[in-house]
Amino acid sequence: MSAPIVIAESSGIRTEWTIAHGATVVERAFTAGINPHFHSRRDISHIIRLELPETFFRHRWSHVYYYGAGCSSPEKNKTVQASLVAQFRTPVTVMSDLLGAARGLLQHEAGLACIIDTGSNSCHYDGRRIVKNVRAGGFILGDEGSGAALGRLLVGDCFKEVAPAPLRQAFFDHFHITADDVMDDVYNNPEANRNLRAYSFFLAEHLDSPYVHDLVYDELMRFFTRNVAHYDYESYPVCCMGAIATTYSNILLEVAADFGATVRKIVRSSMPGLITYHAASPNP
Repeated sequence: MSAPIVIAESSGIRTEWTIAHGATVVERAFTAGINPHFHSRRDISHIIRLELPETFFRHRWSHVYYYGAGCSSPEKNKTVQASLVAQFRTPVTVMSDLLGAARGLLQHEAGLACIIDTGSNSCHYDGRRIVKNVRAGGFILGDEGSGAALGRLLVGDCFKEVAPAPLRQAFFDHFHITADDVMDDVYNNPEANRNLRAYSFFLAEHLDSPYVHDLVYDELMRFFTRNVAHYDYESYPVCCMGAIATTYSNILLEVAADFGATVRKIVRSSMPGLITYHAASPNP
């Protein structure tokens, strides 16, 4: 069996860390999310050192494989890599969260991998690498179907009194906030997408409302028409991961069926699949 490795998967909201010896999980921990677009090298080092258990630093692991949000350019990847090398003092490979999703969802099989979480993203994966990716665009220019998009729609409809009155009142009562508080959360916060995501889960408690069902359905359909439609979705399986994908899995399957796509898998995290992938591919 190969030597133990560390695998990390960061959505930007939280980071899941696993020490794996082959397919066996030795230790698992969670820290705050990491994104080099929002965090400096020093910020990242502090998160790693202060939030991970000491177990992660007692040995020099054979390798650290890190899959993270915001890790889509050599410059940003170097920021994360420098922090990881300084803390773990072992070889580090930094890759995008999208490649992590593809490997975790599809292993070595070709298909379409989708992230539907705080943000959203998608790709065509050939079993080895990403061969096509429709740019995500972020929560202002894209991220269709994501928690940030659903939260933005819900808040906007509450402000403009489009949402039913009982639902509007329930929303403000549930979060114990006012309209001014929401404005502050969104417009005076560099990570407003996180706050919008938090609001989006309110919808899951009211899926019996036709308004809520239609809002979620229409936004997930936007994800398919603006992203999945650009791939050969009729020839490949579609696999999805993320908290939003699992929370609204029934509506996601409904949308996929209406769109004409086959969704094979919906999981919250790609970590179990990544452990399997690295156990079978010691030198990916």
